[in-house]
Amino acid sequence: MIEASHWHPVASSAALGEQPLAARLLGVDLVLWRDAGANVHAWADQCPHRGARLSLGRVLRAQIGDRLECPYHGWQFDSQGLAQTVPALPNFRPPKTHQVQQFAVTEQYGLIWVQLASQGFGAPPKFGAEHEVRLRKVNSGPYDVQTSAPRIVENFLDLAHFGFVHEHWLGARERPEIGDYKVVPTDSGFIATGCRAWQPHSSVNARSGAMVEYTYEVTAPFASVLTKEPEPGTAAIADFRESIALFVCPIDAEFSRVWFRMAMNDFISPDQKFIAFQDTIFMQDKPVLESQRPKRLPLSQDAELHCAADKSSAAYRRLLREWKISFGVC
Repeated sequence: MIEASHWHPVASSAALGEQPLAARLLGVDLVLWRDAGANVHAWADQCPHRGARLSLGRVLRAQIGDRLECPYHGWQFDSQGLAQTVPALPNFRPPKTHQVQQFAVTEQYGLIWVQLASQGFGAPPKFGAEHEVRLRKVNSGPYDVQTSAPRIVENFLDLAHFGFVHEHWLGARERPEIGDYKVVPTDSGFIATGCRAWQPHSSVNARSGAMVEYTYEVTAPFASVLTKEPEPGTAAIADFRESIALFVCPIDAEFSRVWFRMAMNDFISPDQKFIAFQDTIFMQDKPVLESQRPKRLPLSQDAELHCAADKSSAAYRRLLREWKISFGVC
C-alpha cells in the first residue's frame, strides 16, 4: 500500500504528555509515548506477548532507561522496543526477538507524524519555509469526520461550494460564479493558480466583502495548502495575507482526523480568534462531507458528474490514480 510510504499526522504534539497515547493510522492501531528526552516513539499498540493494548500501560522512568510497561503482565519494553523485564520470570533475559513493532516518527508543525513503511518519503509534506519563518502560526483541530481523507482534500480544493455551504462567510449565493483558473503539475502534486471567489467575510481581518484570489497546492495524497489574498483595502491589516495547510490523518478508509495550520501576517489577534473562525468554517463543511455517498472518493471518470469549475478536483483524482492510492478511494 503506497500510502504507508507517506508521512501522516496522528496527534498534536501537545496531546502527548507523560503517559502513552493511543492513535490509529491507515487501519493500524498505534501507541505513542515520550521518553525523558522528549523523544516520541510510535509502536504497534499490541504487546507481542498476549496482544494487550500498550496504550493502556504506563511509562516508567528509571536510571536504566525509560520503559513502556504492558498493562496485562507488566512486561517492560525499552525505547528500542526490546523486552527487558518479564515480572513473572525475574531471572529471565528476553532475547532480541522479544520486541514491539516500531514505526518511523517525527514532529513537525506542532503535530506528530508517522510513516508505517520501513522505507518511504523523507519528510512530512511541506508547508513553505517562508510560512514557517516570517509569519505567525496557529493550529486548529483536530476535527473527526466520518468520511475518507480524499473526500476532505477534494472539498478543500473546491471553490464552487463557498456560496452555499459557507454563505455569508466565504461565499454569497447570489455571486457563486467561478472563473477559469490554471492547474500545473509539480514535483509533489500540482498547483492551481488564478482561483477567484467573492467572499463577504473571507477572514478574521475582513472589514468588507472582497474578491479573493486563491492559490492551491497539493503536497501529498492527503495534504494541501491554500494561500488567499483579498482585494487591497478590504482587510483591517494592510497587505493582509494568509496560508492554510490542511493535514488529514486517514484513520480508516471512511474515518479521518483533520488539522489546519494557519500562517498569517497578523501578529495581534489572539489565537482563539483564528481557531474560532476555522471551527466555524469547518463545522459548516463537516455535515456535507459526512453526507456524501460513497464515502470513499470515486476515481473512475464516469462515477460522478463534472463541470469546468471542478478542474482542481479532476486534477486531484488523476493524481491519486497516478500515485496508485487505494486507501479511501473506490
